[in-house]
Amino acid sequence: MEFWTNLLAGAFIIAGVFFMMIGSIGIIRLPDFYTRAHAAGKVDTLGIMLFIAGLIVYEGLTLVSVKLALISIFIALTSPVATHHMVRRALAYGLKPWTRS
Repeated sequence: MEFWTNLLAGAFIIAGVFFMMIGSIGIIRLPDFYTRAHAAGKVDTLGIMLFIAGLIVYEGLTLVSVKLALISIFIALTSPVATHHMVRRALAYGLKPWTRS
């Protein structure tokens, strides 16, 4: 049973690291602030959630896993809101979106 738990936890952690790496590449390669904010807001939130889910599975049902679940809920609520607020402020200050020339 411990083997399958560790395997599932490892799969979640590897998937989380994969999504965070894809988001990091997106931040570097995408052309403007808005597309970079999309990569940071969506992909990194999913990556962190998967990573924390792997830690919860690895830890089992303890107080630490409850704290990790609360952190995960906090990240799920705040990260998209913060990204949305940054993009709205950039648009309000007149930062133009990238267009093909």
